[in-house]
Amino acid sequence: MADKLIIFDTTLRDGEQSPGASMTKDEKLRIARQLERLRVDVIEAGFAASSNGDFDAVQLIANSIKDSTVCSLSRANDRDISRAAEALKGANSARIHTFIATSALHMEKKLRMTPDQVFEQAKQSVRFARNLVGDVEFSPEDGYRSDVDFLCRILEAVIAEGATTINVPDTVGYAIPELYGNFIKTLRERIPNSDKAIWSVHCHNDLGMAVANSLAGVKIGGARQIECTINGLGERAGNCSLEEVVMAVKTRRDYFDLDVGIDTHHILAASRMVSQTTGFVVQPNKAVVGANAFAHASGIHQDGVLKARDTYEIMRAEDVGWSANKIVLGKLSGRNAFKQRLQELGVQLESESDVNAAFTRFKELADRKSEIFDEDILAVVGDESVSHDNEQYGFVSLSQHSETGERPVATIVFTVGGKEVKETSEGNGPVDASLKAIETHVKSGAEMVLYSVNAISGSTESQGEVTVRLQNSGRVVNGVGADPDIVVASAKAYLSALNKLQSKSDRVAAQG
Repeated sequence: MADKLIIFDTTLRDGEQSPGASMTKDEKLRIARQLERLRVDVIEAGFAASSNGDFDAVQLIANSIKDSTVCSLSRANDRDISRAAEALKGANSARIHTFIATSALHMEKKLRMTPDQVFEQAKQSVRFARNLVGDVEFSPEDGYRSDVDFLCRILEAVIAEGATTINVPDTVGYAIPELYGNFIKTLRERIPNSDKAIWSVHCHNDLGMAVANSLAGVKIGGARQIECTINGLGERAGNCSLEEVVMAVKTRRDYFDLDVGIDTHHILAASRMVSQTTGFVVQPNKAVVGANAFAHASGIHQDGVLKARDTYEIMRAEDVGWSANKIVLGKLSGRNAFKQRLQELGVQLESESDVNAAFTRFKELADRKSEIFDEDILAVVGDESVSHDNEQYGFVSLSQHSETGERPVATIVFTVGGKEVKETSEGNGPVDASLKAIETHVKSGAEMVLYSVNAISGSTESQGEVTVRLQNSGRVVNGVGADPDIVVASAKAYLSALNKLQSKSDRVAAQG
C-alpha cells in the first residue's frame, strides 16, 4: 500500500506575508473553506500572536472548519504558544506550529542567542505546547543552512519532548534538489528517534526550485508532508506551489508511489479565489492554473491533440477544474441559481444579507454584459469584500471626459465615513484623473508602487480587474476592484487600498 503524502497549506499565513497580500477575516474564512473543499490535510490559518486580527481569523477558521486540521504558527515562547492554543480551542483537530532559528547566522545576528540557549528554548517550547494540544510541529528556521550536528541534537530533543511533525525549511530558497533531498535523508538516518515524527519540507522559491526541492525532500529524503501555498503565493519569490506538487505526485504516481487526498477538481477555483482576493495575478503560462496551461498554439501540437489528447497533454484540464463550458449564468438567472453556483465555486457567504448584496451586484453586472463567467462571479463576491461595515471609503459613481488633444477630467462621488463627497481633477489620462480626484480629498500621502489590469475573461466585454498597491509609512497594501469599465475598476481598487491602509492591525514578521 502506498504511503500518504500530507498537504499542509500555508496560503493564509506564509502566503499572506507577501507585501500587500494581507486579507480580511472574512476573506481568510472563504479561502479556508475552499481549502477544505480541496481536502487539504492541514490549514495553517495564521499567526495568532501577531495581532488581534490574526487571532480572530485563526479562531474563526478553527471554529468553522471541520474536515481539515487547523494550525497556528507561534514563535518558541510561552506567550505565543498560549495565544495559539487559545485561538485553536474550537477546532475539531488543532496543531501548534512552533519555530526558532537554528543557523549560526540567524542565532548570532537575529536572535543574539547561543546554540545552547536555542536548544533549551526549543525543548521547553515543544514541551509547553505538547501539554496544550496533541499535535505539535517544530521548525528550525533556516534549517537548511544550519550545522548538521547541531540540527540533529535539537531535533532529537524536540521529538523526545513530543513534537509529532518535524519541518526542515529552506527559508531563503538556497537549496538544490539533490542536495536538499540528501540533507533530509541524512537527518532522518542520524537521529535515533526520527521514526517517531512525520518529516516535512517547506521550500521557498528564490532560485525557482521550491517545487523541485520539495519533491526531492519527499523522494530522496523520505519526507511525508509538503508545505505549500495556492499559486505559490509568498514573500519574495514565493513558496512551493500546491497545485504543482499535487499534480506532479498524482501524474507521476508511477515514480512517487504516494497517495494524495486532494480533490483536484477544486484547484482552479482555489487559484482564482486567492488571486482575486490578494490581487496577485496568475501568469498565463503558470503550470496547472495559468490561462495557457492547456492551450496549444503550434499547428503540430493542435493536430496531435485533436487526434489523441495524450500526445501533448499529460493531465486532463477537467481534473483540475477547467471546463470548456464556462458560461453559467445570465441576466435572467434567479437567486437560487446564483446561490447554487456560489456553492459549486466553494464560496460560502456569512449571512443572507451578504448573499442578497452579492446577488444585487451580480444582476447589475448581468445588465451590462451578456455572458457571466465563473471568474465574474468570484469577482462580484470579492469586489471590495462583501462586508462594508468597517470601510472608511466607498465608491458611489464616476464620470470622466477625455478626447485627443485635450487633458482628461474626472469627477468622482465616494463616501467618507458614510457621507458622500464629490471631487474633480485633471490627469494624464482618465485613470490618473480619477485617482487624483480621490487623493485631492483624502490626502493619504501614499505612494503607488503597482498598478496592473487583468481581464477576468477573454473578450472585449470582459470585466477588468485592477490591482493598486500603495505604500505609506512602511505599510504595503493591495486594493482590488473589478468592473467592465476600467476607470471605475481603478477607482474601486484605489479606495479598497485606502481602506486597508486605515486598518491598523499590527503584524509580526515570521517565517518558517
